[in-house]
Amino acid sequence: MSWQQDAGRDLVRSFGDRMAMFVRGEGAYLWDDTGRRHLDFLAGIAVNSLGHAHPVFVEAISRQAATLAHVSNYFATPPQLELAATLKRLAGTGERGRVYYGNSGAEANEAAFKLARLHGRESGRRRVLTLDNSFHGRTMGTLALTGKPAMQEPFSPMVPGVGHIPATIEALDAALDDTVAALMVEPIQGEAGVVELPEGYLRAARELTAERGALLIVDEIQTGAGRTGAWFGFEHAGITPDAITLAKGMGGGFPIGALVTYGDASELFFPGSHGSTFGGNALGTAVAGAVLGEIERAGLVDNATVRGQQIRDAVAAIGSPLVTGCRGQGLLIGIALTHPVAAAVTAAAQERGLIVNAANASTVRVAPPLTIGDAEIDEFAELFAASLAAVAESYPVNDAASAAGSKVTA
Repeated sequence: MSWQQDAGRDLVRSFGDRMAMFVRGEGAYLWDDTGRRHLDFLAGIAVNSLGHAHPVFVEAISRQAATLAHVSNYFATPPQLELAATLKRLAGTGERGRVYYGNSGAEANEAAFKLARLHGRESGRRRVLTLDNSFHGRTMGTLALTGKPAMQEPFSPMVPGVGHIPATIEALDAALDDTVAALMVEPIQGEAGVVELPEGYLRAARELTAERGALLIVDEIQTGAGRTGAWFGFEHAGITPDAITLAKGMGGGFPIGALVTYGDASELFFPGSHGSTFGGNALGTAVAGAVLGEIERAGLVDNATVRGQQIRDAVAAIGSPLVTGCRGQGLLIGIALTHPVAAAVTAAAQERGLIVNAANASTVRVAPPLTIGDAEIDEFAELFAASLAAVAESYPVNDAASAAGSKVTA
C-alpha cells in the first residue's frame, strides 16, 4: 500500500491530499521518498527560519532534551525566562513588558482575544475589530476573529463580539466607538495573498486606538522573527502597539507561540485567567531562544531585505505575461498573476522541484528560509521561469482563467 493510500485512510481530510512524502531536509532543500531533491521556497509557510536541520536548531533540541523538557507552569526554567527577556528586548517593550507562551499562532491569538476582553471588562467594551480577509487562526475564537466568511460558515454561529471592517482609515475611524476593546491587525495579510496595509494605516490605527481607549494588537504570526526585513512588521510603521502575537518563525520548526504585551496591557492577566500545560516548556523556549539568537548573530534580518529584493528582481527579469508584479516585504512575497492560475503554477513548480504555494487563486506565495543566498535564488529563478512558461504554454494567456486549479504536467 502506498503512503498516499495510508494518508487517505488514516488522516483527517481537512488538509486534502498530501502532495509529497518528504523524508529529509538540509538548508533550503527537501528530499522526498524517491530521493528527489526539492528547493523549499515556502519554509513550512514562513516557519523554518533557519531552513532544515540547521546545526543551531539541532544542537538546541539535543542539549535541552538531554537536560529538561517540561515541568509545567507551576515552575520556572532558565530557557523560559531567557526567551522572555529576548522577546522583550527585540520587541522594545521596556521593563513593563510581559510574555505569555502558547504552542501555536492560534493559541497566541486566543490569548490576545482574552487580553482584549479583560481590557474592556470594567468599561463594558466587549467588541474586537479585525479586518476583512484577515486570518488569525482556526480555533473557534480565532476563527471568529478571521475575516473570511467562507471559512466561518461551516462552524457558525461564531463567538460573538467581533466586527470585521475594510482596511481603510475611514472605516476604522467610523467603527472605533466606545464598545470596542481592541483592534487586531496583521501588518501583511499573508493568507489573503500577501496584501500590505494601506500606506499610513498602522500609524493611524495607533493614534485612533490610543485616543479612544482601545488596544492595538498586531498579529505578527507570519511577519515576525525577521521575515519582513525587520524583527517585527509593525516596526516599518514606526509605532508601538499594546501587544503582539508571535509563532511560526520564532521556533524555526518547533511548535511555540507567544503573546508579548506593552505598558498597561501587561497588567491585565491575573492568576488563573489563562494558561497552557505545554506553553513555555523548557524544550520549546530553548529552541526558540537559539533560533532567534542565530537570526541575530548571522544578520538574517538584513538578509531578508537583501534577498527579498533579489527575488523580486529575478521575478521581474523573467518577463512572463502571467506576472504583474510582487507584493509584501523582505522574504514574505506574493507574486501577483494576471489570471487565477496560481494552483497550476505551484503544481508545475513542484513537478520541477520547487516548493511555493498558492495563497489564493491569483497569488503565488514565496517565503523561503531567511538563510538563502545567491545560489538558491538563481535556482529559484530558473525553476519558476520554467513553471510559468509551462502554464503559459499549456493555457494561452487569454484563456488562462480556465487553468485555475488544474495540474500542469512537465
